[in-house]
Amino acid sequence: MSIQEPSVQEAKRQRLFLVLCGIFLTNAIIAEIIGGKIFSVESLLGIPPAQLLIGGQRLDFNMTAGVINWPIVFITSDIINEYFGRKGVKRISILTACFIAYTFITILLATKLPPAQFWLDLNNTDTHGNKFNINDAFTKIFNQGLGIMIGSIVAFLLGQLLDVFVFSWLRRKTGSKFIWLRATGSTMFSQLIDSFVVIGIAFYVFGNWDLKLVFSVGTINYLYKGMVAILLTPLLYVAHYFIDGYLGHEYAEELSHKAAHE
Repeated sequence: MSIQEPSVQEAKRQRLFLVLCGIFLTNAIIAEIIGGKIFSVESLLGIPPAQLLIGGQRLDFNMTAGVINWPIVFITSDIINEYFGRKGVKRISILTACFIAYTFITILLATKLPPAQFWLDLNNTDTHGNKFNINDAFTKIFNQGLGIMIGSIVAFLLGQLLDVFVFSWLRRKTGSKFIWLRATGSTMFSQLIDSFVVIGIAFYVFGNWDLKLVFSVGTINYLYKGMVAILLTPLLYVAHYFIDGYLGHEYAEELSHKAAHE
């Protein structure tokens, strides 16, 4: 009994899903790994500190380095939803959450390994000649802690599920029109939850922050994510253009219609 080869269109659909899932998974994991670094947006742009008055505190745009990759995750999630429906996004989101947990556990184990003496001796000064312990630095950078790990996974899954729900609801209301509305609207809503959940779990439940500080920092994060979501909206149209060209316009429309009625 011979195994039937998939059609050209089906093969393209499978390759597209594989590439999108790879982009989604890779960027989500990278964002979690580099998320321990906090950078100043104002210093990056060469402008004075914002000093926004939020919750009785003056705050600047100090962001986690993970914001470099998260916008790509948002866009990819919306594209997967557009062509493969809610089930496609849920599957890759759950798989990604499992891999994030696996990544954190692996990093935790790596920080517990005893360092080789020659490694310590070869890397015992920084670029300015100051003495430091590279093993302590490695541990502090990569060991983000149980609270951040749990907060990240819960916030990621909750944000993704909300994004899927709102995106699908808006698509049923607008049909094939207004890509910008369902993509930006779903991201803005889901990130409203995500921005506060991850900080609340990591630093309020497992840390020593008060609710006022959680609200203030969460608001700064959400404002940034909202601006990025709006600014990156044109990329969705670029992605749709190339995907429709790759799959063929009629087949792409068929996939999108099927995804909308899952």
